[in-house]
Amino acid sequence: MVFYIFVTGGVISGIGKGTVAASIGRILKSKGFSVTAIKIDPYLNFDAGTLRPTEHGEVFVTEDGGETDEDLGHYERFIDITLSKDNNITTGKVYLAVIERERRGEYLGKTVEVIPHITDEIKRRIREIAKKDEADFVIVEIGGTVGEYQNEIYYRAARMMKTEGEKIVFVHVVYLPIPKHLGEMKTKPAQQSVELLGRLGIQPDFIVARAEKEIDDVRREKLAIFCNVRKEDIISAPDLEFSYESPLHFEKQDFGNKILRRFELEERKSNLEDWEDFVKKLKFSTKKVKIAIVGKYFDIGDFELSDSYVSVIEAIKHASAKNEVKAEISWINSKDFEKNEKNVEMLKEFDGIIVPGGFGASGVEGKILAIKFARENNIPFLGLCYGFQLAVIEFARNVCNLKNAHTTEVEPNTPYPVIDLLPWQKEILKEKKYGATMRLGGQVIKIRKGTLAYKLYQKEEVVERFRHRYEVNPEYIEILEKNGFVFSGVSKKEENIIQIGELPNHKFFIGTQFHPEFTSRPLKPNPLFDGFIKACIS
Repeated sequence: MVFYIFVTGGVISGIGKGTVAASIGRILKSKGFSVTAIKIDPYLNFDAGTLRPTEHGEVFVTEDGGETDEDLGHYERFIDITLSKDNNITTGKVYLAVIERERRGEYLGKTVEVIPHITDEIKRRIREIAKKDEADFVIVEIGGTVGEYQNEIYYRAARMMKTEGEKIVFVHVVYLPIPKHLGEMKTKPAQQSVELLGRLGIQPDFIVARAEKEIDDVRREKLAIFCNVRKEDIISAPDLEFSYESPLHFEKQDFGNKILRRFELEERKSNLEDWEDFVKKLKFSTKKVKIAIVGKYFDIGDFELSDSYVSVIEAIKHASAKNEVKAEISWINSKDFEKNEKNVEMLKEFDGIIVPGGFGASGVEGKILAIKFARENNIPFLGLCYGFQLAVIEFARNVCNLKNAHTTEVEPNTPYPVIDLLPWQKEILKEKKYGATMRLGGQVIKIRKGTLAYKLYQKEEVVERFRHRYEVNPEYIEILEKNGFVFSGVSKKEENIIQIGELPNHKFFIGTQFHPEFTSRPLKPNPLFDGFIKACIS
């Protein structure tokens, strides 16, 4: 039998439903259950691939090549599972499937309507994932907040599933603001969100109370009375230094066993000792390393959005905890170096520099300046995807004397296209099949023995996840290698497709065409990040 846990949200978005869902998953897995997770996004995009990072956050890439919501990354990291693109359901996917079915005449002349046809498709997808993943528990997070018209259909589908006999528990995550002029935690917004749920036929079994502080008995009593939820089923979720503390905080409140009892299952002991050890190292390591992330997806209006690089941030935390240091991360906007090249001197303050992935021309020259500074000053450097490509460009320009070398993504008429589309990609693009030119998902990389990459992985073959289009131009491999750039990893599928590059006479200088951050886990840091942090310490 499959048990479903629907995680919903109220009051405001961004309060941490994904962390709540992932934390519940971690606890249940620690009790010996198999767990999978689904994120429902109510936007009409088919997937997250075309969404701007500063608007929606990072695009997380699954092993099977799905471009998904960043919450799938939280699920994979917390629960230590591998999810597929099907675990991210969007309104675009749902409606497209129904419309295509209608065009094929599969509804036999019936009038196709939102109810029951759209809700049937939603239910079908959820049940198919439960079957495919063979999970005891399926955690389903509905994006956005209750009361929004665009996600109402998902609430109705969830209610229908319960009416049809599925075993379902509803966990509603609310925010309890503490207005500064009052200094008092207010419950009315939470009450109203539960009322909105009730209008959709859903009564929450648990309320997770997100706030700056622990919820007190007075507020707990109010929520219990007005929301028709038992006091003991109101779970406190205050702000914590690290999101990884959440499973431990929930465990103290016996949240996992409370869920089991609601499903009429026997209680089980949790095994979170390794997780607790990881969190202790995160929180209490005294030695520090200063890491600069030089990127461009930070600014959105008057605010900065670190969610653009959330997997990179988390991978740094994983490796830092393993090495018992605390990473102090600084966001460096590469555009600042373009305004004044002397600004790059600020990078002297850091123990390590990361240039992450990205697309387009904005901020590129600033990133290249940062890479040059790391190379010339022997500062540990990790280049990810675009960061690796720009490292190749920097080396070509300043070491190989290929003046104005560039990527054809930015400068189509560069005299030295060291980064370019491959011939077969160009043929596909002539037909405007842009998606078909992308390298997405898990790919096998062959690693050359005797290199830094081999030292880090200790394997001749590894699988990492990709999300890119442009490649190192094979025509320039010889001149780059002749001048000291070592290509230590290539694609197993196609010869001469470069995946890893490094400088052997540098303290730590390595770039990858793939995204190692997507496969890093709290208890199993990715080897590249582990090696990077080790180099930053030494």
